[in-house]
Amino acid sequence: MTQTQPSPAQPSPESRYARGQRALAAIDGQAGAQVVASLADIAPDFARYLIEFPFGDIYCRPGLDLRSREIASISALAALGNAAPQLKVHIAAGLNVGLTRDEIVEILMQMAVYAGFPAALNGLFAAKEVFATHAPG
Repeated sequence: MTQTQPSPAQPSPESRYARGQRALAAIDGQAGAQVVASLADIAPDFARYLIEFPFGDIYCRPGLDLRSREIASISALAALGNAAPQLKVHIAAGLNVGLTRDEIVEILMQMAVYAGFPAALNGLFAAKEVFATHAPG
């Protein structure tokens, strides 16, 4: 699924924030909105940055479709080894944008080669939790 996305180099009349909100809703659904809402009382500016930069600027760039961006995000978060909450959000986002459970498992198994078995295991256990709360699709 290839998506046409506006380039930040060619500003659209839509603000970064509005573009980011739209992208966040399409990618993460309710989970993304919950993350942003959870920051409202402690760091509302950071919540705005989270919408504007990753989602309004980076995710909306041309060149990669959303599936590819989520493959990269899942890989990076699994490799970090210390970002389980964010990894779970992006595993769910991967499902939302068309990754299959089998593809996500393969992505996480690949991490054993480059990030080590503990990172791969942690990623697989995070995926197991996400899969338990999402209907197969």
